[in-house]
Amino acid sequence: MTRAATVERNTLETQISVTINLDGTGKSRFDTGVPFLEHMLDQIARHGLIDLDITCKGDNHIDDHHSVEDIGITLGQAFAKAVGDKKGIVRYGHSYVPLDEALSRVVIDFSGRPGLNMNVEFTRASIGKLDTQLFWEFFQGFVNHAGVTLHIDNLKGFNAHHQAETIFKAFGRALRMALELDPRMAGVMPSTKGCL
Repeated sequence: MTRAATVERNTLETQISVTINLDGTGKSRFDTGVPFLEHMLDQIARHGLIDLDITCKGDNHIDDHHSVEDIGITLGQAFAKAVGDKKGIVRYGHSYVPLDEALSRVVIDFSGRPGLNMNVEFTRASIGKLDTQLFWEFFQGFVNHAGVTLHIDNLKGFNAHHQAETIFKAFGRALRMALELDPRMAGVMPSTKGCL
């Protein structure tokens, strides 16, 4: 079974292509026009062992908002497509990740019900030229289109770069745990409802 997908999304603001392989080795290639986001997407690939190829041509001359949000949306759509019917997956994943003084916790459920609870107080309004408010937009777009429940908590940290990096590393590791195929659940839906 190949758990891979390619999704394209074209609007008047962005033209995006996302290709993912959930059973990859962590290879990545990005061309988005948003360098710090690419650094964070690389954390998802590396720590989730997910191959990611993302291109985006957006209206960055205005700001990065549309690109970041729409990449989250398209990535969520690609995950939903690649996961398929969810039979045999662990379903839940969690991770705590430290980086120097920063510590974040991410918990995810491939529930079919989109929901985001994000408790992060970034210590700076921007990292490089990227507005830290856009991380919420990225994850909101992702959960709405992947159909997952996602809890993100930055527990400690005073360096905004470290705060963001611990969040994305923990997100990658939580994805990896949730998407693992459980041999004891082979062909079985991980829900008493019989569907997710």
